[in-house]
Amino acid sequence: YFADYARVFELSRDEFLALGRRHPERAGTAFCPTVLALRLVAHSNGVSRLHGEVAREMWQGLWPGVPKDEVPIGHVTNGVHFRSWISLEMNQLYDRYLGPRWREDPADETVWQRAERIAPEELWRTHERRRERMVVFARRRLRNQLQRRGAPQAEIEAADEVLDPEALTIGFARRFATYKRANLVLRDPERLARILNDPERPVQIIFAGKAHPRDDAGKELIRRIVIMSREEAFHRRLVFLEDYDMAVARYLVQGSDVWLNTPRRPREASGTSGMKAAANGALNLSTLDGWWDEAYRPEVGWAIGRGEVYEDHEEQDQVEAEALYDLLERDVVPTFYDRGADRLPRRWIARMQASIGSLCHFFNAHRMIRDYTERFYLPTATRYQRLADDGMAGIEALAAWKTRVRKGWSEVRVEAVEAEPSGELRVGDEVRARARVHLGDLKPEDVMVELYLGRVDADREIIEPETTRMRPVESSDKGGHVFEASAAPCHKSGRHGYTVRVLPHHPDMVDPFVPELIVWAGSDVKAT
Repeated sequence: YFADYARVFELSRDEFLALGRRHPERAGTAFCPTVLALRLVAHSNGVSRLHGEVAREMWQGLWPGVPKDEVPIGHVTNGVHFRSWISLEMNQLYDRYLGPRWREDPADETVWQRAERIAPEELWRTHERRRERMVVFARRRLRNQLQRRGAPQAEIEAADEVLDPEALTIGFARRFATYKRANLVLRDPERLARILNDPERPVQIIFAGKAHPRDDAGKELIRRIVIMSREEAFHRRLVFLEDYDMAVARYLVQGSDVWLNTPRRPREASGTSGMKAAANGALNLSTLDGWWDEAYRPEVGWAIGRGEVYEDHEEQDQVEAEALYDLLERDVVPTFYDRGADRLPRRWIARMQASIGSLCHFFNAHRMIRDYTERFYLPTATRYQRLADDGMAGIEALAAWKTRVRKGWSEVRVEAVEAEPSGELRVGDEVRARARVHLGDLKPEDVMVELYLGRVDADREIIEPETTRMRPVESSDKGGHVFEASAAPCHKSGRHGYTVRVLPHHPDMVDPFVPELIVWAGSDVKAT
């Protein structure tokens, strides 16, 4: 697949394959397309804040010596195209209360703040109609499934009585990868049966999804759910819809009261189904993974756990299943069925309004595309034009500079660092630092020397660092240079430390980190 690439760039097979190896010098080790991409692109990003953090930790080894938080992998959180997923009824409701700008510019936060003005009666009746239509759809779909399967006539006819159009309905629809744990809510069948079959406060769950054809474990999850749905305790309260597609997804995100998502943290990159459900007024109930890790606040939904990561998956599943049941029994179900004289669940509706008003302006495709455009596409296009002018003169100059810097980097070292005042400082005091750096044949303008200062943890590692660029003040003919930082304020109390680092620097570099080109001042952090 890459043979033409190698020829176009006049690279040998080994030279090209080296670009995709974690350690390019180790011939014969595995070729990784992700490594190739990270080495060649101008920008890279995860698709949620947490995904960016996980990706920086995963690929930190490609930038030896660079602190994890500074690894050049950012994030742009995913968003969904509202017009493709919001029901006709909610569309009309938004038109009346939010105005047309919710469609024209859904990333405008001020538009969605008007959600609190939506009349509770209208919002609830609109949602109830969508739930009723979802139940009718699910019954029809289930009946067709049973007919295709050759089920007994009595079982086919019973499909018309499954689900309750007025009961609290939980939706779970997505790819059935095992890490998404579709069976977490089924872990204690007896406890779940009590929750679902409470005569005063009934609950029902609609599952839908597909497993990859070669994912036998995912297919086994589906089989277990189907078998459980046939049991006496669950056959009216638990349904699995086959042949999951966009039509099924639309009915579920538009009609569910609660959108359940239970991935094993931190395996979910982002997830978007919960965004679609939230735009239709559903409330999310999820582990703190993917998009929900940055979206969750108590007033807009529920979080399973507090974002813990367990070494033992069995223990994690048990703890989080218990937390899920507790949430359902003590908060979710009581809030849904807490009705006043007007039969409206006003606390639930207030959460719906808060969810719509707080989440929709950010978790939409308009905001996502704007982020990509402003942060990545336009700057990259501008940079390309600048480098390509005059017959690619800028690119040739940058390539020649990189070659020269790589050749001379082995001579770069920090010989001494001094700072004052030392000892005890007050919050807000400035630290004046001076570093003697040997650059060999390189020039001060080829590098960026930085004072790296921050609080120190128990392992003498600098946390929450701030960097201050140091300016050259003295030079000698033998490659020695002195750099100074005029100020590096300490903003917080506690034990602080500092050190100095040297990075290559060129005005046409996208980020300051070139793999393996970073020099730190020795191995110790000086603390004050």
